[in-house]
Amino acid sequence: MLTKWGSTRRRTVVTVLLGAGALLATTGPVAAATPDAAGQDVYVSPGGFDRASGTAGHPVRTLERARDLVRQRAPHLTRDLTVHLAPGVFRLTAPLRLDARDSGGNGHRVIWQGSGDTELNGGARVTGWRPVPGRPGLFAAPAPAGLDNTRQFYVDGVRGQRARGPLPVTVKATATGYTADADTLAHWRNPKDVEFVYVSGEALWNVQRDGLGQWTEPRCPLAAAEGTTITMANPCWDNSTKRVLFPDIPGRSVNMVGPADLTNGRHPTYAENAFELLDTPGEWYLDRSAHVVYYLPKAGQDLRRADVEMPVLEKLVDARGIQDVAFRGLRYSYATWLRPSSPEGFSEIQAGYTITGADGWAVQGLCQFVPGGTCPYASWTREPANVSVSHGRRVEFSDSVFAHLGGAGLDLIDGTKESQVRGDVFTDISGNGVQIGGVDKPVTDTDDDVVRDVRVTDNHLYGLPREFHGGVPIVNGYTVRNTISHNQIDHVGYSAISVGWGGWPDKIKRPATPNLSHDNVVSDNLIFDYMQMLDDGGGVYTQGITGSSLDDGEKVTGNVIHGQWGLGKGVYTDNGNTYETIRGNVLYDMAYANVGTVHVDYRDDLGNNDPTLTEGNYWEQGDRDKTDKGAITRGNHLLANPADAPPAIVANAGLEPPYRGLLTRQVGGRAPAEAPSRVGTFAVAGKLYATWNPTFAFNNAPVTAYVVTATGGGRTYSSTITAADFAKRAYAEVPGLTDGTPYTVTVAARNAYGTSEPSLPSAPVTPGPKTGTLPGIPTSARALPSATAASIRWNPPAAAGDTPVLGYLITVSDGRTIPVQGRDALVTQPTVKGMTRVVAGLKPATAYTFTVAAITATGTGPAATFTATTPAA
Repeated sequence: MLTKWGSTRRRTVVTVLLGAGALLATTGPVAAATPDAAGQDVYVSPGGFDRASGTAGHPVRTLERARDLVRQRAPHLTRDLTVHLAPGVFRLTAPLRLDARDSGGNGHRVIWQGSGDTELNGGARVTGWRPVPGRPGLFAAPAPAGLDNTRQFYVDGVRGQRARGPLPVTVKATATGYTADADTLAHWRNPKDVEFVYVSGEALWNVQRDGLGQWTEPRCPLAAAEGTTITMANPCWDNSTKRVLFPDIPGRSVNMVGPADLTNGRHPTYAENAFELLDTPGEWYLDRSAHVVYYLPKAGQDLRRADVEMPVLEKLVDARGIQDVAFRGLRYSYATWLRPSSPEGFSEIQAGYTITGADGWAVQGLCQFVPGGTCPYASWTREPANVSVSHGRRVEFSDSVFAHLGGAGLDLIDGTKESQVRGDVFTDISGNGVQIGGVDKPVTDTDDDVVRDVRVTDNHLYGLPREFHGGVPIVNGYTVRNTISHNQIDHVGYSAISVGWGGWPDKIKRPATPNLSHDNVVSDNLIFDYMQMLDDGGGVYTQGITGSSLDDGEKVTGNVIHGQWGLGKGVYTDNGNTYETIRGNVLYDMAYANVGTVHVDYRDDLGNNDPTLTEGNYWEQGDRDKTDKGAITRGNHLLANPADAPPAIVANAGLEPPYRGLLTRQVGGRAPAEAPSRVGTFAVAGKLYATWNPTFAFNNAPVTAYVVTATGGGRTYSSTITAADFAKRAYAEVPGLTDGTPYTVTVAARNAYGTSEPSLPSAPVTPGPKTGTLPGIPTSARALPSATAASIRWNPPAAAGDTPVLGYLITVSDGRTIPVQGRDALVTQPTVKGMTRVVAGLKPATAYTFTVAAITATGTGPAATFTATTPAA
C-alpha cells in the first residue's frame, strides 16, 4: 500500500531557544520534511508492513518497528531524522517505550512527525451490538479481546458516563464501611465493582458537602456487600477516613489537609459502576464477570455505524532518558488508568495527588511529624500520565492533541530538562493536563533528578478534568526555571494552574518544607471560567516556598484571569507561600478575593509574614498600598470595568497569534454537553429555587440554556434559563408547585446538538410558607476608593433569615441603586466569606455614603451604612 505523504503541506512552527545545545529559534511557515534524500528518515503507515524497508514507498506498520530502525540510524545522524507517521489510527497493543537509544545525536534530533490526523490509540473498538431482551433501549456487546477493565467509554469521540445514581439505601458509617437499611446492594450483580464517590465543594443550600475538603472528590470501591453490611475496600477506606491527630493540637490532623473530623466526609454522594444504575441514555457498564459491555444509546446514536472505543492501555508513550527528540502533529487518544478501580481507590489529597499504601494514612508524606513518616512532608502519590517522559532532555511536544485520556495527559518528570510543550490541545482528560516535576525529590537544584528549564507555552487546555474533578490543567511541583506562559485555560472544574507544595505546616505554626524551587514564571496566560465544580482554589494557585528571595521566587505576571465560579482567589497564595511576585495582572469577576492570602512566616521567630509582592495589578480588590511585615502591596489599580484594563496586557495574554487557530480546532464529536453537577434547592410557598454547578464539558458547542425539572406528587414541572442569565444570577426558579409536597430537581444542559442527560437529583425540598424573617445586616462593610471608583467590600449577614441570601442591593448617595447577583452572593453566605463589587462613576475629592443590604426570597433586609471620600484626581 502506497501512502500519499503530502510533501508540500505547510504548517506553522515556533521553536523556543532553551539554552546551550537546544533548538534554534524559528518562526513562521515551514514546509514539511522533504523526501528521504539521505536515506535515513523512516516512514510508517497503518497500512504498511514491518518487513518493509521503511522508505516513503515502502513504509513499516508499527511504531515499534519504526523505533528499531531509528536505533540503527541514530548513532550516525548527519541531519535531523524524521519518523513520518501517515494519517490514520495506529492501534497500540503496548506502550511505545523509548530510552536513550532512541535519542538524537551529533547535534541533530529525532522527530516523530504526524499529520495532525495521526492518532496513537490505546483502545479497542466494540462491535457486535445487540438489543437486550426485556430492557427497551439497552444494547449489549462482547467486551473486546484483551480488555479486562477500563474506566472510560466513547461513542464517536464523545465520552460516555459510567452508570451512576443515588444510593438506593440509607447508610450509616462504621469503622469498615457502612450499615444499610436494606440489603439491596448485596443482590446487585457485581458489588465489588461498585464505587462510592464523595463530591466536595462548598456547602450551599441543601447540597451535601462530602469528601476530604472543598477541593477534592475521593472515590473508593466496595470490598463486599453482604446483607446490610457494606465493607469498603482497603487501603482506600482507611486512607480516606483515618487521620493521625496531634496530641497537643486539638482537632488538627498530622497531614493538615482537609478536615480532621471525617464524620460528614464519610457520606457517599452517589454510587457508580453498577448494572442496576444503568437507566439514563449515555450511560454504560462493563460486566467484567460476563465480559459484556452494556450501553443505553442517546437519541440519534446508531451503534451499527458508530465508532465505539474502550481504552485498554494505561500508557501510550513511556520515554525514559531520551534526548533531542520531538513529537509533533500527533493525537494521543484512548488510554485509561486503573489504580482507582483497585483497592487503592482514589484517596485524594489535592490536585490528583492521593494517599496510597496499606499504611499510607499513618506515614505517607508525614516526615518529621510521626515515627516512620516518609519524607519529605506532603510527598503523596502523583497521578500518572498516559504520555510520560522522565530524565529527558530537549524533548518537545508540539502541534498535538491530548484527548480521551483516563489519567493525567502528559508527564515531564524526574530529571527532565530543557524541554517544551508548545501549541498543543489538552481536553477530555480524566485528571490533570500537564504535570511538570513532582513533590518528593530532589532537595537541591544540582541533583540529576531536578526538573528544570521546561516551557509550557501557547497551549489550549479546556473541558477537563472529566473524572477526577480536583485535577488541574497545569501542575508544577518542585522545579527550577520553568515557564508557563501564553496558554489559554478555560472551562475547567477546579484551579487552572498549580505551583509548589508542602506549605501546610504553617497551620501548626511550623515552617513550610524546604525545597529546591526557584525562578519559576507563570506569565501572560488567559484563564477564565475555572473552578466550575469544586471550591477553595484559584486561577494560579501556589503553596510553599518558591525561592530564596523575591528576586528568584515565583513570578506571576501579565495574566488575565476572570470568570471564577467556585469560592477561592484569582491568584491564591496559600499556606507557606513565600517570595512570590504578583505583578501586572488583570483580575476580575471572582468569588471572595483577587489575591490572597497573607500567612505568617514560621521560619524564624520574628513574627513576619511570608514575603510577597503584589504590585501593579488591575483588580477589583482595591487594597491600599502597605507593607505588612514583609508582604508588600503597592501601585495596584482599581478596575472599575473590565473594558478599562490596559489593552496591551489583555491583547498579550493567552495564545500568541500563530497559535490562535487552536481555539477553533475541533476535538471529539459533536454532541450534547455533559450534565451539570451539585444541584441544590430550597423552597418557599408555591415554588422552589435551584442552583447548580455549570457544565464545563460541552462537546464542541457551548451551552446555551439549562432545563430545570422538579418532580414531586406524581408530576413534573420544568423551567428553562439561558446560560447567560444563569451565569449572571446563579439560580433559577420553578413556580406553580404544591405546598406540602416534596420535590427533587434535576438539571440538563442544552447546546446546539441537543440536551444533555439530567444531572443527579437534588435532595428533596418541600414548598410551604416561611416565617417572614428577613436577613440580618451585612458586616464589615467598607469602601476603598480611588479618584473615580470605589471597591465596596462586605461580609454576608451572620443570619440569613428564613431563606438563603440570593443577592445584595448597593445604594449610593448620588441616587443610584446597584443590584448584586452571582454565584459569590450565594456561596459566600454559608461560610461568611467576603464580597466585593466596584462602583464606578464617582467624582474625585467627593464624600459618598453607601449602603449594602442582603436580599432573600423573603425580602430585603436592613442595610449597613458606611462612607468614604474619593481622593483628588
